[in-house]
Amino acid sequence: MNYNIIGYLIFISINILIIVVVGKICYRNGNVFVAALIPDHLELCQQINKTLLVAYYLVNIGYCSVTLIGWEQVTSSLQLVEVLSIKVATIICILSVLHYLNIALLTTTIHKLIK
Repeated sequence: MNYNIIGYLIFISINILIIVVVGKICYRNGNVFVAALIPDHLELCQQINKTLLVAYYLVNIGYCSVTLIGWEQVTSSLQLVEVLSIKVATIICILSVLHYLNIALLTTTIHKLIK
């Protein structure tokens, strides 16, 4: 039995689910945040938020797919669970760092443009 193929499918499924759920939450709540940064330009805020969502999906799903290259050979179901736990936790940590960097960059850039 090839545990790597099973691991790839589980890994991609879990990560795409996490990415989509987090993306929808950030999109819904981010619209209010962007609107507060750029008052009186609601249409522009919605377009910025949509662009951020698409970029978020592309970067994160692409990165998850690329990380499959670095997997070691999985030989047992116990090792599969360990590898999946480490890989999914790493992706979640990277997502959180990217999210906070994105907000910091967006905030500072918009504040500079407004002034």
